[in-house]
Amino acid sequence: MRTILEAENLVKVYRIGKVDVPALRGVSLEVQEGEFVAIMGPSGCGKSTMLHLLGGLLTPTEGRIVIDGEDITAASDAKRTAIRRKKIGFVFQRFNLFPTLTAEGNLRLAERIHGNGGGDPQLRRDVLRLLGLEDKLHHKPLELSGGEQQRVALARALVLRPSVLLLDEPLGALDAKLRKQLQLELRAVQREVGITFVYVTHDQEEALTMSDQIAVLAEGRVEQVGPPQDIYSAPATTFVAGFMGAANIFDAEVLEAGGGTAVCAALDTRLGAAVDGSAVPGVAAIVIRPERIVLQEPGEPINHDRNVIGGVVSQVVYLGSTTQVHVDVGAPTPLIVEVANHAGPHSVTHEPGARVCCVCTQDAVRVLHRSVAVPIADPVAERVGALTS
Repeated sequence: MRTILEAENLVKVYRIGKVDVPALRGVSLEVQEGEFVAIMGPSGCGKSTMLHLLGGLLTPTEGRIVIDGEDITAASDAKRTAIRRKKIGFVFQRFNLFPTLTAEGNLRLAERIHGNGGGDPQLRRDVLRLLGLEDKLHHKPLELSGGEQQRVALARALVLRPSVLLLDEPLGALDAKLRKQLQLELRAVQREVGITFVYVTHDQEEALTMSDQIAVLAEGRVEQVGPPQDIYSAPATTFVAGFMGAANIFDAEVLEAGGGTAVCAALDTRLGAAVDGSAVPGVAAIVIRPERIVLQEPGEPINHDRNVIGGVVSQVVYLGSTTQVHVDVGAPTPLIVEVANHAGPHSVTHEPGARVCCVCTQDAVRVLHRSVAVPIADPVAERVGALTS
C-alpha cells in the first residue's frame, strides 16, 4: 500500500480574545490508501480541528499536510481549493441536503458544483444501489428517514470519487439502534468502493467496529495509533486504557523488564506483565481489563504461571449479559471483574463480604506510560473545546 495522506507535526493555535489556545500540539499521522482510519478522543481534544486541517478548510499554524502526493499547506488558495474539490470528500453530522431536490438531484448538483458536468450515471446508480437507495431516487429529504438521509449524504460524497473521504461524526444524529446498523453498512461500503476513509468519532465501540487503524487524541496530542485490537488490548498510556472501555488501572513499580515481559510490584503482590520495548524499571502503571480476570475461591488450585490478587467482594452488579464484581484489593478503587452470564442471572454466586482470588494471565496485565493528559478544567479551554471538537 502507498501513503495517501500524511500529516506532519501539525500545530493549530486559536486566538480567543487576547489568549492563544492550542487545539493541536504537534500531531503526526500517516494513512495508507484504502484504509479506514478513526480519529477519536473526548470533546475538546482537537479531533475535528484535525479533520478540517486535513481537508484544507483550516490552515495549520505549523506543520504540513500531503494528500495523494500534493502538499496542501504549501499551495496557494486557488490550488488548495482545486485539490480539495478533486481529491477530498466530506460527510458531516448535519446532512445538508437541499430540501427541494430529490435524492438523485442532490447527487447531480454535487457533481455539477465540483465540475463533473453530467457526472457518471452508471457510478451514480451503482452507489445508490450499494447504499440501498434504488427506490428512493425521486424522494426528497423530508420524505426520507434519518438513516436514508445519511445514506444520500454519503452517496453524494462517493459519486465525486475523492482520494480521501473525511467523515465528522456522521452517525451522531441517529438513534443508537440505527447507528449500530449503519456502522456495519458504512464499513461494508468502504470496503466495496475502496476509498480511504478518515472518520472522526468519540464513540469507542464505533471506532473498534469499523476501523483498520485508530488514532487516539487527548489535549491536542496523539496518545497512540494502531489497529483496534492493539488499542484496546495493549494500550500505550493510562489515558488510552481509561478512555477505551472499562479498565482497572493501578500504580505499579516495574522491578525488571526484558523480552516483552516484566515483573511488577502492585496491589501488595508481584505480578507478571506484558510490556513494549520502551519499558524500564521504575514507577509506572498497569491495566487489567475486567473480562480478562477469573474469580476463584481461596484454596482452589491455580496454575503457577497465573497472577493472583486476593481481595474481598464489595459489590455485585447485574448488567444483563454480564455481571460486574467489585473486589476490594486494598487500593483506592476496587478491582472490577466482569463475568459473562452464561448460566443466566445467577452466574455469579459470590456475595459481598466473600473472600476471593482474582486470577489472570501475565498477558492480561499491561504496563503503561503515565499520560500527561487530564480533563479540561479551564473555562477558556472549554469554550474552545466546544468550537474545535
